[in-house]
Amino acid sequence: MNPDLHDLDAAGLLAAATEAERAARLAEVDKLQVLSKWAELHSSDPTEGPDGRHARRVGNVLRQVGGEGTPGVQDFCLGEIALARGAGVTATSNMLADVLDLEHRLPLTWAVCRRGECEVWVARRIAKLSRHLPADKVHVVDSAVSRMIATEAVGRVLEVAEAKVIEADTALHEERCEAERRRRYVGLGRTDEYGLRTLVARLEAGDVAAVDAIVQRVAEIIAPLHPDAHPDELRALAFGWLARPTELLQLLLEHTTPPPAPPEPELDLDLAEPADPDEPAPARAFAFPADLLDALRDLDLTPLASKAVLHVHLHEAVLNGTAGVARVEGLGPVTLTQLAELLRRFDVKVQPVKDLSSRVRYTAYEHPESLRDQVHLVTGGDYWPYAGSTSRHVDLDHPTPYQHTGHGDNGREPPPDQTGPHNSGPLGRRHHRWKTHAGYQSRQCGEGRYVWLTPHGLGFLVDHTGTHRLHPEKARIILEAPPGVDIYLG
Repeated sequence: MNPDLHDLDAAGLLAAATEAERAARLAEVDKLQVLSKWAELHSSDPTEGPDGRHARRVGNVLRQVGGEGTPGVQDFCLGEIALARGAGVTATSNMLADVLDLEHRLPLTWAVCRRGECEVWVARRIAKLSRHLPADKVHVVDSAVSRMIATEAVGRVLEVAEAKVIEADTALHEERCEAERRRRYVGLGRTDEYGLRTLVARLEAGDVAAVDAIVQRVAEIIAPLHPDAHPDELRALAFGWLARPTELLQLLLEHTTPPPAPPEPELDLDLAEPADPDEPAPARAFAFPADLLDALRDLDLTPLASKAVLHVHLHEAVLNGTAGVARVEGLGPVTLTQLAELLRRFDVKVQPVKDLSSRVRYTAYEHPESLRDQVHLVTGGDYWPYAGSTSRHVDLDHPTPYQHTGHGDNGREPPPDQTGPHNSGPLGRRHHRWKTHAGYQSRQCGEGRYVWLTPHGLGFLVDHTGTHRLHPEKARIILEAPPGVDIYLG
């Protein structure tokens, strides 16, 4: 705590709170301005030849990350500024797009930000919200927002901004609405620390109603098995049955009689006829013809069961009874109880454990699938500094670039043993392209340990504990060491 705060009374603390908030806002503005200046330094077209014509259209090209009317930015410059910030490339690119939009498309709102009078994140949200608008129409949003962003509640500001985006170009909004109607999807959130995960779906309204009917019917069937479950929890349990269609079908077949309907209110009408309790009307969720029901009951539904490959990481001590946590790829950390619950409904076939100590080396450029699997298990994902991807769907890179020639009697053969766990690392496609063409250097210096040096001399060490800053000279020593020489990183 700032020692000066101890001497402040209530009025002084209130003034300090106001100033601290303003300082935090101005610090966010400074971050944006640094990115803007970096973009300005890299705004010339690298594909343009001396005669003004485009010499090439691949590699380090000029990209427009912001909306219409914002200057372009060289693609290869984004990686290094992201590393300097200790942030991901996507987050940095999004922030750059926001500041370029604020400067060139929303200047009135940007002026309020620079005075520290509003929350910068709100202005960035509006920049993203209006990015699709043409340059000659976005002023409608800027004019309205700039007058209220410093004085109105955030919800009110965003509500007005959304309305002004529609007003600025109604025809474009209608086109986007039509396009959105064609963008149906099912999305998954991250698995939280409790082993729970959010699923979001965007479907036709009729499909949603049908899914809801199935979920409600299954909830009614399984309710006696979970007497203490809250109705929302019961529906969540029922939804999980959709992932097991064979069990779901069997459950519905075993409960083809609908639950008794709640009593209807008495009507004092001569035309009202009481419902016959012996003839309940079947719901869509279980309205099968009788002969079809009999046929389905006799079927072996086992072949319909879904199949999947699950990668589970466990320490050997856990298998011997020591308390521990399992890591399931795609789900995250789970307890052994949660893992047992996950697997209990399935026929499990255990594959052989991978021997990560294998040191098989190959002369060919291509990485065999067995090596790809081994490298992923050691690294855990993309080895670019600060990368967050743990996906297996990435490129496999040679940290020390592969040499296709220079060996053999004629010098046209590749040197041996260039591909293996000693010189392999997973990289996302964009990171791989930058590493290959944008002047980055890397070298593997141990199992799952990689040293990086950026074009402007920033050094990093990436290992199982994360990304660490490394003195550039130490990085150069490692990168320039002869092959086979081990460098100690103390």
